Amino acid sequence: MPHQAGPPDHRSDPFPEIFRVSVQFLLQQCLIGLTNGALIALVALGYTMVYGIIGLINFAHGDLIMLGACLALSLVGALGMTAAGPATTWVGIGGLVLLCGLFCGLLNVAVDRIVYKPLRNAPKLAPLVSAIGVSFIFMNVGLFWLGPADKSFPELLPSTNLLHNDALQFTWKDLLVVLIVGPLMVALSVLVKGTKLGKAMRAVSQDPTAAALVGVDVDRVIAATFFIGGFLGGAASVIYGLYINTIGFQMGFQNGLYAFTAAVLGGIGSIPGAVLGGLVIGLVRALASAYVGERWTGAIVFAILIVILVFRPEGLLGRRVKEKV
Repeated sequence: MPHQAGPPDHRSDPFPEIFRVSVQFLLQQCLIGLTNGALIALVALGYTMVYGIIGLINFAHGDLIMLGACLALSLVGALGMTAAGPATTWVGIGGLVLLCGLFCGLLNVAVDRIVYKPLRNAPKLAPLVSAIGVSFIFMNVGLFWLGPADKSFPELLPSTNLLHNDALQFTWKDLLVVLIVGPLMVALSVLVKGTKLGKAMRAVSQDPTAAALVGVDVDRVIAATFFIGGFLGGAASVIYGLYINTIGFQMGFQNGLYAFTAAVLGGIGSIPGAVLGGLVIGLVRALASAYVGERWTGAIVFAILIVILVFRPEGLLGRRVKEKV
């Protein structure tokens, strides 16, 4: 009786296993990219909100977040949160978000009143240079606060994998980003679209003079915008410290640069655009770092930004408007 060949033994075939591992690695990088992208988007909202209202690129926003991280580190030590239990830790993190958000929001309003408000009607270059000056002031305050060396942020959350899959990692830190960033973005969207303040913000964004003629307090709306942007930045500073576990007085520059890039990529002045831009930047950074190399990540991000802006100068979700002269 002739020998009949049985079905192929897939257990000895390495290609399905290689394919499975490759897909899992890709999914892991996408998960990392989306988590980092959500954090970038939260910072980018501060840039896009201020620009959408008064047309100012607030270059001090990244260093404002650095000061929020300094306060968060000081509060963690002062409150003894490293020795707290799990429930107390989560309550403490909520308190950190609130306190650092209020600190950054009020500091942002103070800078607007002292520095930017007197320059409302000045040439556009004057407030831009002033924002760069405020950035350097904040950076030196951070240097005095932290010192020249980077500081370790305490590990308040365990690195336990929440997924029942050894190939994919989703830790408590990743969950923290989702639990804080998601509700804040939803709350901001509801505020802008469904409240009286949000309607006033949209009116001032379109035409401040016309908004003032119909009874909108333009200065109050601008101050509220700076406060909200600063509050979101303060929340981002807490998440950054808990997620990265390292802060330094120069951290504001790089993080602010990526967040500003995300705002421009999505369409500066557009809140959904800032969110989309942040997620895109996060994904590109994660995938480029994994498949190309960390050293090329910045070049790839900005190359993609240039290509997109060549074809869509207004950004992915931005609206093309005529420049007022």
